[in-house]
Amino acid sequence: MRIVVLGATGMAGAAVVAEALRRGHDVTAVSRQHRSQTAGRLTSRLLDVTDVDGVADVLKDCDAAVVALRPPSGQESDLAGLTTGVLDAASRSRTPLLVIGGAAPLTSPTHPGTLAIDDPAIVPPEWRDVARASLDQIRACQTHSYRGWVYLSPPAIFGPGDISGSYRRGTTTLLVDSQGQSRISPEDLALAVVDELEQPGGQQHFTVIASV
Repeated sequence: MRIVVLGATGMAGAAVVAEALRRGHDVTAVSRQHRSQTAGRLTSRLLDVTDVDGVADVLKDCDAAVVALRPPSGQESDLAGLTTGVLDAASRSRTPLLVIGGAAPLTSPTHPGTLAIDDPAIVPPEWRDVARASLDQIRACQTHSYRGWVYLSPPAIFGPGDISGSYRRGTTTLLVDSQGQSRISPEDLALAVVDELEQPGGQQHFTVIASV
């Protein structure tokens, strides 16, 4: 496959690039931080995703794209608008998008009908601004006219840690393990991302958790 990763130098994006290359895919890694260059199956592109025409040009020749955008701290509210711009760009070439978002839009496993963002056991007050950004992001997807997207919500805790080499998939309810933990490493999330690109699961919103 020819895969574009937007936000390729972030924690999630870098892991997806590495996993896609490991499986033999051709990857275009897009970021604002590295100069454009090509080496083997990897092409690095310097591009600001606010440039909708530039994004559309990158997407037009790929099979699928991963949106792994994370605005700098304090600019989380920009995420929904950035995602809308990518959706606008993807709509021109009908490029399938996999958006790596956040856990906020998931349903609490202990309080049915309550979103994760509204359950302080999952999202403490100090995390709400970041969580709100992911909730606004999925709503930007849901209200956009282009429907060729899939939204992946990581667990409550997404960050460096033990790599299990596998994951468990769910739908729109936050998953927890036998110890009540909800976490995944970037490497394990990347497994789920590339699996979805290779064999779409048919769900527009899903979540995963590390297998233990």
